[in-house]
Formats: sequence, C-alpha cells, structure tokens
Amino acid sequence: MDTLKCPECFAPVAAEDRFCEACGRNLLVRRTPLGGPTGPAQASCILCGSPDIDDEDYCTQCGRHQPSARDRVEYALGAVSGVSDRGKRRARNEDSMAFGHVAGKGVAAVVCDGVASSERAEQASQAAADAAVDVLLNALIDTADPEQAMVDAVAASCSAVEQLVELEPMEAGGRGVAPSCTFVSALVTENSVTIGWVGDSRAYWLSDEGSKQLTTDDTWAAQLVAEGVLTEEQARTDRRAHVLSRWIGADAGRVEPQVVTLKPTSPGVFLLCSDGLHNYRPEPEDLQPLLPCGPEEFVKVALDAGGHDNITVVLVPFAPAD
Repeated sequence: MDTLKCPECFAPVAAEDRFCEACGRNLLVRRTPLGGPTGPAQASCILCGSPDIDDEDYCTQCGRHQPSARDRVEYALGAVSGVSDRGKRRARNEDSMAFGHVAGKGVAAVVCDGVASSERAEQASQAAADAAVDVLLNALIDTADPEQAMVDAVAASCSAVEQLVELEPMEAGGRGVAPSCTFVSALVTENSVTIGWVGDSRAYWLSDEGSKQLTTDDTWAAQLVAEGVLTEEQARTDRRAHVLSRWIGADAGRVEPQVVTLKPTSPGVFLLCSDGLHNYRPEPEDLQPLLPCGPEEFVKVALDAGGHDNITVVLVPFAPAD
C-alpha cells in the first residue's frame, strides 16, 4: 500500500491524522496555491531555448519576453475544477480564482476579475481571492453561519486589496487608480450553497431540471434596467454596460456583498465566471448545452467567439445529501 504523505512538506502521515506533525498543515483542507502562479510559463526561452530568464520574464540571451504562467491557469481539486485564460486581446490575465474543500464539510470557491483601468489589477484579484477563500474554508471547519462568512470574506478581500495601495507622490496630471476587482464566490455544503458577489462577475446554477443566473450585475446599465430606463437589449449595447457601480478596492468605500442562499433539490453544477464568458453566453439557456463539459470547454466557447477579455470559469458539482 502506498505511504500517505503531507501535500505541503511530503512527510509521512497516517490516514487518521488531521494535522501533519512535521509542518502543522491541516490535512482535512486542500486549496489552490496561495498567490496563484508566478513567473514564466516555462523554464526556458520559447525562442532560443536559453534557461536564463530574468525576474521580469525576459530572456537574457535574446531579449524575448516569455509568456506568463498566469496566461493559462488550470486547477482541479477532486470534482471541483477551474480554468483562467488571458484571452486573445488582453496583454495579461488580470482574473484570479481560488478554491478548496474541507473533508466532510464542503467547498469554497472564489473568482475575482481585476479592473483593467486600475493599478496592479492582477495583484488585486489574486489577493482578494486568496483572502476570501481562506475565510470561507475556516467557516466550513467551524460550521459558521454561511451568510455571515460571506460578509467576512468580502471584508477580508477588501482589506487585502487595500494593503496593495502604496503611498506615492501625485504625478503631474493626476494619480493612478487604486487596485480594484470584482468578486463572486460560493460556499457549498451537502445541502445548500451561499453565493456572494460584488461587481459583474457572475454565478449560475446549471441543472437538467432547470438553470438560472444567481447574481445581478453591479453595473450602471443593470441599474438603469432595474429602474426601467433601459431594456435589457439596450443595456447590452449601452456604453455604460460595464461601468461598475460596486467593486472591491481602496476607493470603493464600505462594501458588503449581495448574498443569497439556495437549497437545490436536484443535482447540478454551480458555475462562477468573469465577464469574459458571460459577455458571449449571458443567459442560463446559453450555458445549459455545456453542462456535461469541464471548464475548458466553457473557456473555449469564449475564445472561439473572440476572446476579447480574460476568461475565468470555476465549476462546483452539487448533489443533495438525500
């Protein structure tokens, strides 16, 4: 029989151990890597093959800039899986995802989309996702109230993004926009799911029994639709369609998520995504045909449609305990 090892330090552990005696890691918890992928996508230059890549991902031999490891990110933990892709038009991937599970307790997943017009958008999205998923995993361990946990997770994300702000002298003509991002997350237990969001990243429920969008976009256009000023069709082509009315960032003021809890009675999949997907497939019925597929196929649909933005998709399967 294979010897069990700690995933952190690879020390031998027993099946009944809850913590690794060597490094102290909680063996009941698994999550995506803290900080996400860093550095170039491969160890040697894509042009000349040299292994000498500097800290800014340039080859010191031929000067070619190397693809970032963030350009295409794929994670899978058991049945939960996610893909984040730079797309075809963006210079870098400013989306981030983080997810994990607690054995016998449930799953926590977060998708954040860095606001492209802000400073260090990719750092903001990664910091927000990491901070939130840690709070949600701890809530699963403690069997805490899921809706309060979602509020706490967003507060942790806000704090993490605010810490990225550096005090710099104002430059002539103005100052940079504070790091900021959108946020959507799911806290899934054996009988229910709690969804929380800030901004225009979305959550969907996909099921053979019926699919639906679970979130409402925090955008000026969506607000005008709610007020009856615009129709949904007009909103899609309005120049304000993607102007956020709420976001996570040092310049966002006090932020609390919109939160909803559901108790599905049939099996299905919870889909979390950035607008790189729902810009092309906005309606639940547009996504329904992809239900049997993994996140790679959802991302491929957006890429084939043009891939104008970063695309991130996380899928969390769900089956009621009974």
